[in-house]
Amino acid sequence: MFYFTILLTVPFGEDINMSFRNCRSDNATIRAVMQILLKHIATLGPIGYMPLAPGTFGTLAALVCILVFPLSFFEHLIFFVAVTILGSFAATSAEKIFCQKDSSKIIIDEFAGFYIATLYIPHSLPLLMTSFILFRLFDILKPLMIRNLENALSNGMGVMADDILAGIYANMVVQVYLQVTVR
Repeated sequence: MFYFTILLTVPFGEDINMSFRNCRSDNATIRAVMQILLKHIATLGPIGYMPLAPGTFGTLAALVCILVFPLSFFEHLIFFVAVTILGSFAATSAEKIFCQKDSSKIIIDEFAGFYIATLYIPHSLPLLMTSFILFRLFDILKPLMIRNLENALSNGMGVMADDILAGIYANMVVQVYLQVTVR
């Protein structure tokens, strides 16, 4: 933005110092826009504001994305990593905006958690629904170190990590089921 301002002002003979005058307000505006954008990412837009079970609706959004936009294993993994990194930043920002640790409005973690729950699972509706139910159970009940992980990590990483571990547990159960039934 600053570089663009200088390019526009210098050829027209304006004083370069005049373009420095609004730098501070431009930075504040950019920061405010980024905070709003990160909040919308963390809440998956309006889905996080659902009055009942926003986490379940966030997981449903991931299910719909998986069905509508099928990805190869590698693309699925890359997408999961990208959503997890972006989600960590978004969740940290949203926690500050909502003044609440792991607000129920923050559902990017459910979205990412379900993507790991379906990693390397055939995309048949029965298996995806099984993954959905197992993921939601592990996410809600928080057994086997999930709650400890959520409390041990701070900010967005803590928000994301418990759902990722719930997704890993759901994936493991489905993988075991597939191995047992194939033989």
